[in-house]
Amino acid sequence: MVISYLLIMACGVFISSVSQILLKISAEKNIGAKGFKAQYLNKFVIIGYLLLFIAMLIPLYVYQFIPLKYGAVIESLGYVFVMILSAVILREKITKRKLIGNLLIVAGVIIFSLKIF
Repeated sequence: MVISYLLIMACGVFISSVSQILLKISAEKNIGAKGFKAQYLNKFVIIGYLLLFIAMLIPLYVYQFIPLKYGAVIESLGYVFVMILSAVILREKITKRKLIGNLLIVAGVIIFSLKIF
């Protein structure tokens, strides 16, 4: 039963990562844009903040059913999701430092999850 809630939590973290990518896309497209509407009320910002709001509600639900320590570990996967999404969508380069850091995060999640099973 805990596993299903951890998957829901991971989906929430992924949604949060997607929202961060959308907000970065908006920031890059609107450099030098004039006016409040052009900068803050475009489709990327609105969808990004809507997804961020949804991603904020998911842990509030999930933490009712799982211990806090499990959720904190799953939330650390956000760094991994953002790195992957930024490489795929934004064509950002994955440096050795980023790769090593994210591999350490994944290793920590794996080691911690061995205690769950």
